[in-house]
Amino acid sequence: MMILTISVVTLLVLLLLRVPIAVATGLVGLCGLAAFQGWPAAFAQVGIIATETVLTYEFAVIPLFIVMGAFIARSGIAEELFQACYAFVGHWRGGLALSTVAACGGFGAVSGSSFATAATMSRIAYPQMKRFGYRDDLATGSIAAGGTLGILIPPSIALVFFGIITESDIGALFMAGILPGILGIVLYAAAVLFVVARNPEAGPAGARSNWQQRIAALRGIWAVLLLFGLVMGGIYGGLFSPTESAGIGAAGALLIAVLRGRASLEMVRTALADGIATTVALMAILIGSFLFANLVNVARLPQDLTAAIESLGVAPLAVIFLIILIYLVLGCILESISMMLLTVPVFYPLVVSLGYDLVWFGVLVVVVVEISLITPPVGLNVFVLRSVLQEVPLSRIFRGVVPFVVADVARVLLVVFVPWLSLALPAYLK
Repeated sequence: MMILTISVVTLLVLLLLRVPIAVATGLVGLCGLAAFQGWPAAFAQVGIIATETVLTYEFAVIPLFIVMGAFIARSGIAEELFQACYAFVGHWRGGLALSTVAACGGFGAVSGSSFATAATMSRIAYPQMKRFGYRDDLATGSIAAGGTLGILIPPSIALVFFGIITESDIGALFMAGILPGILGIVLYAAAVLFVVARNPEAGPAGARSNWQQRIAALRGIWAVLLLFGLVMGGIYGGLFSPTESAGIGAAGALLIAVLRGRASLEMVRTALADGIATTVALMAILIGSFLFANLVNVARLPQDLTAAIESLGVAPLAVIFLIILIYLVLGCILESISMMLLTVPVFYPLVVSLGYDLVWFGVLVVVVVEISLITPPVGLNVFVLRSVLQEVPLSRIFRGVVPFVVADVARVLLVVFVPWLSLALPAYLK
């Protein structure tokens, strides 16, 4: 236990010093394993883990979905999603912020990336909200919070990672994320309405669209519905596996870009280059995290935690809330994927021993991790917005996300106390 304690402290110090997560976890995992088993065995595990990670069939989902999101981001769909939402609710108070949240949910459903969603919508929605006199905190808060929906609404890279680590059904995880994702959109909309009810000047009403304009706007989002239906419907229609659906989704996204006249050799080259760079970085993080997870298992931490909790007689629900609290604290210093990869190998054996469903736990983890994307001091979605909207102070963006953090806390409680939200669709489609 002393070796593991030293390893964990060393890892936290390295992360606080901004050492890359792949380097920090890999180095600490290697040295810890060497302390337990000797250097030859530790180096042997490096080779085994790296080889198995690269050759994991399920891992192919990640680069394919990244490329799909890159094609979608360059095909003009985000603009049309925003315009379609605006056509129906833009004339309400806070209507532009509501349109932003809904468009973020739709774009997240086909991009799978919170950062891409936040960056794309900040360029589309923020100028429109400023034109109608929206306050900066509501405008940027709705974009930053709406961007977090991309991490949960399938296809979700975070859920893919959870599935790989826990050897869970990735298709079931995707379906489990749909209802909590929709719930997130509803609660974020409620947060917008609460803000404008207290201060109508924060989000003035926009122009009203007639029904002809609304129907015309809907015609522009057929591609999102078709692609989402193809990817998710194909999995549960038994037509193809999640990995095959990712390939079909990437090809479909490219076809949509071609049909819209947005495709070019340079666009394809850039999208593929982004996919390669992101995949290599994620693979390095995954290898480092697996090394650290092996150290945790060799030190028997999951078994010791389970035995300690059983001996104390702590209620299972209390353990779940303790895990949530740990995630909220870690979210102040770690980014979302890194936090998942470090903690899930420790927590999931404990959760299984308490009798909870792993699919439910996967959704809960991702919902809690979403909060870390908009809370200080890390709040990566907030920093994405700051890099795009350099005229808006960072403190104003963080102030703007407060109502949405409250909405996220409400969603966490609903996911905990109403497991049906996560388990209904996977059970229905079995």
